[in-house]
Amino acid sequence: MLHPFKAISLSFKKTPLAIRELIALDETACRHFLHTLHHDLGLSDLLVLSTCNRTEVYYASERDHSPAIIEALAQLKGLTDTDITEYYPYFDLLNTYEEAVQHLFEVAMGLDAQVVGDLQISNQVKMAYQWSADADAAGPFLHRLLHTVFFTNKRVQQETSFRDGAASTAYAALELVEELTADVANPRVLVVGLGEIGADVCRHLGDSKVFQNVTICNRTRSKADALAQECGLQVLDFERLVEGLKDADVIISSIARDEPFFTRELVERLEVLSYKFFIDLSVPRSIASEVEQVPGVLVYNIDAIQSKASAALEQRLAAVPHVRAIIAESIAGLADWAKDMLVSPLIQRMKAGLEQLRQEELDRHQKKLSAEEAKRLDDITRNLMQKVLKQRVLQLKAVCRREDAEQLIDVLSELFDLEKQPTSA
Repeated sequence: MLHPFKAISLSFKKTPLAIRELIALDETACRHFLHTLHHDLGLSDLLVLSTCNRTEVYYASERDHSPAIIEALAQLKGLTDTDITEYYPYFDLLNTYEEAVQHLFEVAMGLDAQVVGDLQISNQVKMAYQWSADADAAGPFLHRLLHTVFFTNKRVQQETSFRDGAASTAYAALELVEELTADVANPRVLVVGLGEIGADVCRHLGDSKVFQNVTICNRTRSKADALAQECGLQVLDFERLVEGLKDADVIISSIARDEPFFTRELVERLEVLSYKFFIDLSVPRSIASEVEQVPGVLVYNIDAIQSKASAALEQRLAAVPHVRAIIAESIAGLADWAKDMLVSPLIQRMKAGLEQLRQEELDRHQKKLSAEEAKRLDDITRNLMQKVLKQRVLQLKAVCRREDAEQLIDVLSELFDLEKQPTSA
């Protein structure tokens, strides 16, 4: 085994949103959980990753600590023993180095995301790594692993089309708004209705540095207030909707109702003097088709946006084999480094053993030599030992990369009786 790296994962693949919401951890909770796992359970190489789609713990240990990790998570979230028993089947246990490493790469690259090629996940992994480093819970292996992940992510970004385009409907809508308002200084965006996609668009707008003037309006004010607080947006009273429509450059509708809310008569009352863009995210449509007959008004419906997202998704899926090939190269390089780490103690014992023999031989002849001769002999034997070791070490590392490193190390240790040697000179 290259390293006792393991992972435990609860994700959107088999866990309902209602449970993911209960388990999800914010930054404060993640940092607290790291401290608990590191100090109370004694785990190292720790990474706690929690997003809207997954909550995962990566750790290094010879034993499977998943029951204790789940119990600690349940205690942190205030869940009962009944809850623990009910939720346990939702967790995937990745108890081998190969499984855990492969999974982390696929998560970080966006292969394991709801929207393939998710742009946000790599930043979320970076934040999780920073929290681990801050907690002194990241060992040499995790440092190497995460830096390899980040380098791989950069290669995927530069060498493939895996991150190109907007592959989710909400993100495609945001991209469309950016295109429509490219020539508008400080565009005013109004989101009316907070359906699932509309709420996601609000989150993207809140994260965007392009849009600083975003207002949301919903018949139920409390829902709008909660989302506005989450995303840093403004709220408009529903009674003042017409006023907001007149001011907005872009109106995004996510209203759930059987008949169109925005009719031609309503939009004509807005007295549009320049272009006004309506984007309909609702099914059934909330903007009547006749609205586009109003001069200066352009309407984009959900089909146009999903078509844009589907085209991007196809492009990303086509790049998946290339992404997997890059990941495979990175994992192979990481495995070589891990094998070098396995053989490193053996090399140190070999060096210490040879150095001990060299010193013993020098001591035998010291009395017969002058100080100058003793120094010359010391220099000669040290240089000779270093030259001999350098080539042998390179050969040993190369052999361990090709063969079963653990078995080979055991054989060499027994052959040269290295267990009895000190680890340093």
